[in-house]
Amino acid sequence: MLRIMGSERQFCDGVTRREMLQVGGTGLMGLGLSDLLANGSVAAPSVVGSTADLAGTFGKAKHCIILFLYGSPSQLETFDPKPNAPADIRGPFQSIPTSVPGVRISEHLPRIAKILDKTTLVRSLTHAHPIHGVAYSLTGIDKVDIPMELNRRDTRHWPSIGSVLEYLDEKDHPQAAPPAIPNNVHLPWELSSRSFPHKRAGTVGGFLGSAYDPVVFEFSGKATSKTSFRPDDPYCGIDPDCTFSISKDRSDAVVLDRLQHRRRLLEQFDDQRRHLGESTTGRSLSRFQQMAFSVLSSPGIHTALDLKKESVKTRERYGHHLFGQSALLARRMIEAGTRLVTVFWDEFGRSCGSWDTHEKAEQRLKNELCPGLDQTYTALLEDLEQRGLLDETVVICMGEHGRTPKAERRNGLADGRGHWSRAYSGLFAGCGITRGNVIGVSDEQAAWVRERPVSPKDILKTAYHLLGVDAERTIADRLNRPVPIVAGGEVVREMLSTHG
Repeated sequence: MLRIMGSERQFCDGVTRREMLQVGGTGLMGLGLSDLLANGSVAAPSVVGSTADLAGTFGKAKHCIILFLYGSPSQLETFDPKPNAPADIRGPFQSIPTSVPGVRISEHLPRIAKILDKTTLVRSLTHAHPIHGVAYSLTGIDKVDIPMELNRRDTRHWPSIGSVLEYLDEKDHPQAAPPAIPNNVHLPWELSSRSFPHKRAGTVGGFLGSAYDPVVFEFSGKATSKTSFRPDDPYCGIDPDCTFSISKDRSDAVVLDRLQHRRRLLEQFDDQRRHLGESTTGRSLSRFQQMAFSVLSSPGIHTALDLKKESVKTRERYGHHLFGQSALLARRMIEAGTRLVTVFWDEFGRSCGSWDTHEKAEQRLKNELCPGLDQTYTALLEDLEQRGLLDETVVICMGEHGRTPKAERRNGLADGRGHWSRAYSGLFAGCGITRGNVIGVSDEQAAWVRERPVSPKDILKTAYHLLGVDAERTIADRLNRPVPIVAGGEVVREMLSTHG
């Protein structure tokens, strides 16, 4: 397992280590065991509103893969270049034509350029939170702030899309046995756990409780690149002998013998167990045990995790780097029956890594980031299509915001862009998604949306719609108040195709 020691004093949001540690403790103050395990009970959801006008696309997708480019790609160096802008705005790269007539993207995404006609490109993503608010992108919450971002157990958090899907499935099918294959999977490790003293928010159960956290698969392996921006960065190259296993840090993914020991202890105390089963804590423990026993004892999960069952050619096509092998594992999990897999291109080593290109942006985008994305994204789409899975899987590729139109200066140098959320881009493909479609227009500096603004909430509602969940459905929060699964937003009709 790769091990990271130490961290810099100040992080890219301008928060010091001391401030961050203070923030990290506040969300757990005053919470008992039952709060930590279940965060309160929830009532069965009710359905409001209607999606009758979109009935042709409702529930078309069986699966979803989210490729999340944490740190936020620059729209100017990827999918929304401005070749006629001044040099200090357009950046160092040229643009190239794509398979969609009249649409150009970065020269360092040549493979994606060739298959762009299989996707919908949205160039008008926009919102008001230029922080690393994964929670704003992947949960229905209406607003976020830095203390929430740095504390995944902040009591204000809403559940991630995967957590909501699991909860609704359980409520709609209460008699169903726990799945042998997890329905909500997170790769390649717990978000920010290789770079940050505190694990960032946006991927867990929120007010539904930790019982609805995803199953986390942890990467173990040797980094091979010696020329990357960060020493031993696995996103720049890994040994083929790498492995993924169910996280030992997740409370609901403890090794099987420990769970069996807990079961024996509970069986020795019938009275206490009966009382526990009636409590909020007991309900959460019950679900966590059932799911963990089912998953950890399933031969299917161990088969899916074994990447060596793939051909050398396939593994090389995805790329022998962490993003590539994680995406390949995502395809294997979808093939095994998982409903939603989230693959993060996460920070490594310290803050301002991954796609958070405050520094050395030209070098990193040219040599590491764009080539890795170009290789893996196209391999995934082609592989899904060849296996007949693209017709039942929606693929979402995006970050949490964009980058500033002009370079920012750090340590006297202007070799990177800052945070910017008013205009950025995302790629969408697969089941129910229109092919060869470009939605939205940014201004001449890729700074502001000029036509058809699309919010992360619109994307979430569109994903829920394709997965068969009414976009206006409500669930109960910690105070048992009915809240929509997504605060605001609407299904993006232009993204949806009724064909195929």
